[in-house]
Formats: sequence, structure tokens, C-alpha cells
Amino acid sequence: MLTCSIIVFLVISCGPGREKQGELVIHAEIMDSLAEAGPQIRFYYYEEKSEYPDAILEMYSPLDNQKFKPGKVPFEFNIKNYPFDAGLRGFQLKMILNGGDPVGYNSPMFQRELKEGTYRAVAYLVDEEGLSLKEFGNYVDRDFMVGETRAFPYQAEPYLAVNLPYNGQQLGIGEELMVDFLVLGGDLKQDKLSVILELNEARYEMDKMSPVRIADLPSGEYSLRLRLVKQDGKELDGPFSSMKRTIFIE
Repeated sequence: MLTCSIIVFLVISCGPGREKQGELVIHAEIMDSLAEAGPQIRFYYYEEKSEYPDAILEMYSPLDNQKFKPGKVPFEFNIKNYPFDAGLRGFQLKMILNGGDPVGYNSPMFQRELKEGTYRAVAYLVDEEGLSLKEFGNYVDRDFMVGETRAFPYQAEPYLAVNLPYNGQQLGIGEELMVDFLVLGGDLKQDKLSVILELNEARYEMDKMSPVRIADLPSGEYSLRLRLVKQDGKELDGPFSSMKRTIFIE
């Protein structure tokens, strides 16, 4: 567990054309067994360049609040202005159901075996690093139902979708932890919202969707929580306004 003692904000040059932004250095008191790993943990982000700002992801199936029988549910997308079949590394299209971990696809048409329930799908395109594209049109969301169930109660509040990390993700010593997320149904600045990232007792606040990088983590188990909050610090009360993940550094 981490106990924050000193917090410092920095902007450090990191080569031509790319700078670390909003760096937060936490001087932490670490358990004796982790003391050799060093006392500083760093949070920062880059001013990311949008590689495919005109990419469009359209969802043809399911339709909004469409009902299906339990079993295989068809998903169909149309992708424009994006090199979907050009051999980018890994999966190019990812989809999250009900705030879970994303699943990647290399086809715009596929099926998922689903049990009875109400679902919210968030689908998005990724860049060569596996980071979610964040321009309007790069992602799409849709609610649908399987079996005898009801639609989600109507809520106009924005909500979160987490691309990285996966729950239970394991990283080696020296690897950076990447926290990549989308805010849907609203705009952080226009709606005067922030995303609070909590890693054990450490806290980092974002007012943009830039992926956060966390460096120099000692070995151990970490609890990561993302919360979408209003300007007064009040957390939004939608079903997907807060997300939790567990990460292991070994």
C-alpha cells in the first residue's frame, strides 16, 4: 500500500515534439519488503497526436434497445477512413460490455454468446499502440436486451469505459502501467467534469482523456479505481461512472 507524503507537479521534456505533461511524483513510504524498489512513483501523460481523427465507426447491429433471445447475438459495424485491413498490430476494433474488460476483433462482423440481461456495448477503434482513438466518431455505444429483461433507466449523465488496464493484468518490474479510458455521453471540459484515478492511496486527477502512464511501481498488488466526478467533487451516480481494476507488479 502507498502512503503519499510529497506531491510535485512537473513538465519535463522527453525528446523533440513530445513532452511529459502534468507529471506527479509521489514520495511514498513502502513496506520494508519493497524498500529496495525506490521511493518515487510517477504519474504523467503525453499530449497524444490523433492518428486517425476522421475515422468513423458505425454500429449496424444491435439497434438501440433491440431485444434478442439468449444465445448468439450478432454485432455488425461499418468502418470508414481507417486502415482496418492494413495489418496494424493486434486487434483494431475493441468492444466492452457492461463495463467489463474489452475484447478485440479483427472483423467488423461477429457474434457473442450472451445470457439474459440488459447490456451496454461500447465499441472503439485503436491505434498501433493499442490505445483507444478518442475523436468524435471513433467510438460508439449502444444499449440492448437479451431475454425477458428491461432497458436501463434513462440517464443523461456521462460515463466511463476503460480500455487499459485489464482486470488482473500482470506487469513486470520496470514496466509502465497504462491507464486508457473514454468518457461517453458528455465532455469533460464542457460538462465541468474530472476523472479521478486512485491507485491504492495515491490520487491523480485528469480533465482530459489522455492515457495516464504510471512508472516505477514496486512489486505488489494494486487496486485501481477510476471515478467520474463533478466540479464540486460529487461522483456521478450512473452504473458505469466508476470502474475498478486489480493489477499485479511482479
